[in-house]
Amino acid sequence: MRKKAALRIIISVILFAVIFFALQRLLMPKYMTESKEGAMIQEYYQNAGDNDVVFITDCEVYENFSPVKLWNEYGIPSIIRGSAQQMIWQSYYLLEETFRYESPSVVVFNVMTMTYDSAESVGDQSKMEAYNRMTLDGMRWSKSKVSSIKASMTKEEKEKSGIWSYIFPILRYHDRWNDLKEEDFRCFFKQDQVTDNGYLMQVKVNPVKDDYPRIPLVSYQFGDICYEYLDKIRLLCEEHNCQLVLVKAPSLSPIWYDEYEIQILDYANEHDLLYINCLEHLDEIGIDWNQDTYDQGLHLNVYGAEKLTVYFGQILRDECLLQDRRSDSSLSEKWTEKTRLYDQRKERMEKERDQEADIQP
Repeated sequence: MRKKAALRIIISVILFAVIFFALQRLLMPKYMTESKEGAMIQEYYQNAGDNDVVFITDCEVYENFSPVKLWNEYGIPSIIRGSAQQMIWQSYYLLEETFRYESPSVVVFNVMTMTYDSAESVGDQSKMEAYNRMTLDGMRWSKSKVSSIKASMTKEEKEKSGIWSYIFPILRYHDRWNDLKEEDFRCFFKQDQVTDNGYLMQVKVNPVKDDYPRIPLVSYQFGDICYEYLDKIRLLCEEHNCQLVLVKAPSLSPIWYDEYEIQILDYANEHDLLYINCLEHLDEIGIDWNQDTYDQGLHLNVYGAEKLTVYFGQILRDECLLQDRRSDSSLSEKWTEKTRLYDQRKERMEKERDQEADIQP
């Protein structure tokens, strides 16, 4: 009898766990049609390994650099570990995790994130919590994820459920019943790929209309925590014999002030780092603000991203001495398939864009 009772208890516990985690999986956002940035972090694991370059931080990398273009032009395999409003401590822990999956020769870090030294500096706390989720929920469980959660939680998150809502996301998403969509069921087991090795493609064209005002700030000084984590990133790269390259993407807004530039130049010079401010090379890159942006200069569309990638690939080849690996048959086979999917996505999105334009009044 005792054995039967014990067996019933075990079966009940297993059944409860299955139902619990199934409900949790169903209620968690899938980010397939809206806020696609939330699906990017988990996509990394399908493409990890054998990447010579890892781009890291926020939309200034994942919408401005094309790994497929970099491969087809230079034979350099790369991946982007980007997410919306990625804070510098999140970049560090993502990079720490990355080195457990692969050994890149170069890490490219976009410096605009140095201007955000706290969740409060982003603005709306509820918005920052949503950004945290888009970065942290997709990470696999590890010491790096736990550390990133602890470093990232807003004051409101800590006061409510703290880390428990990350361990059990159903505590955060239990009220999504009314928001469930077809994709929540369709992508229950496996989600669609929304990026191409971390690049989030945009094909629409929305030209720059006016100059963005350079409104004076109270302070231009980067926060101590930003320097602390930039040091951590630099030392982590050194530990793994990996070159750290600093870059400022060619985004016109938010404004990149001269006072910011001086601080990054000083840091790069002090630590002998390569730093490229793409805003100073727009003519060489060939950016046309009438054609190469989908949101009036905040980010590049695919046509601008491909131009920037061709320009930056020369730097990776000539300054970082990365080799063309297209002669590697197994690697080339993988990237041939990635290119096929990339071209297919581009063609489909262009068709949808043109159809949308045709029905505009």
